[in-house]
Amino acid sequence: MGAAEKEIVTTADAAKILGVSVRTAQLLIEGGTIPSWKTPGGHRRVYRNDVIALVKGADTSVKLASARVILIAGPERLPELTAALENAPSCFVDSYPEPFTALLDIGGRSPAAVVLDANTVAISDGLLIALGSDAGLQHTAILVVGRSDRQIASDFARSSGRVQFINGPDELAEAAEAVVSRPHATAGLIPPSPFPLPGNEAQRLLALERSGLIDTPPEDTFDRLTWLAAQTLDMPISLITLLTPTRQWFKSRHGLDMADTPRSWAFCNHTILQNRCMISEDLSADPRFEDNPAVIDAPHFRFYAGCPVVDPDGFTLGSLCVIDTRPRTLDDTQQAILTNLAALVSDEIKLRATDKRLRIAMDALDRKPN
Repeated sequence: MGAAEKEIVTTADAAKILGVSVRTAQLLIEGGTIPSWKTPGGHRRVYRNDVIALVKGADTSVKLASARVILIAGPERLPELTAALENAPSCFVDSYPEPFTALLDIGGRSPAAVVLDANTVAISDGLLIALGSDAGLQHTAILVVGRSDRQIASDFARSSGRVQFINGPDELAEAAEAVVSRPHATAGLIPPSPFPLPGNEAQRLLALERSGLIDTPPEDTFDRLTWLAAQTLDMPISLITLLTPTRQWFKSRHGLDMADTPRSWAFCNHTILQNRCMISEDLSADPRFEDNPAVIDAPHFRFYAGCPVVDPDGFTLGSLCVIDTRPRTLDDTQQAILTNLAALVSDEIKLRATDKRLRIAMDALDRKPN
């Protein structure tokens, strides 16, 4: 490493190079996206070269956080294991009935973990070595649920250190949550909060920063979806919310004048803790929300239903939600409508991220000498 590559910079210097806030740089460094170490005085330091590599998007050794879990199991076991992973609230699960389709769909974005069911998937040294050699999986943990009649891929397991054996579904949620949330990486970053936070809040905030959506102008693509949610479900208010450390900001809003609220007001704080719709049929009678300023004072909200909106790496950025000023409920069909509309919001965010990565890759090719 040359002298320039050995140049050491502070967190504040890294923030200037990246063009982000010091807090965001701290999240990048403490979360492991930029390699770092602590001085004897407890201050983080990084190499300028690692920061520049992140700007260029050229350093494949940099580990970008992920909340995605790829589940591979036979059709008869998929429902049971999917249900088990619902108890890992920081995880976003993609399920596949066999390995080949899963590998095709990963597409270069490194998931936090791949879960293999040894009871219904033929697990061999070849399969695990294929997973281990895939560039899109170089930072991915491999969780094997159940043991086959013979020792599974002992050589690969010993050499890579990435294979963890799980006895059964009861242990799966805890193991997946530990891989995704990585509490050691966020210790001391997130102060005590008056509202609930997901276990991977630091990584989630970093993903929100990467999305580039905060404080952007209104867009027809998102406004059509909030309009459709309000009209289809007969709701006066529909919102696409994004949760920053201090604000609930509305990327799109239908039926509401305000552009944001304090984060502490957000009903969506509870939505992002789970992988499905969250419904409160009467906010004034719900202990979680009965003292909320938007409930006890104008506009006197009474009903809320929200579904998570996620980025390509499975981090929940906010929600698509509908709100009413009277208590009510949603039947199963209405919940399915809201869930699918939220999925369309997520798909739009994923398309934008893919387009951004493609443009970065094309720029990198243009810079290469002929």
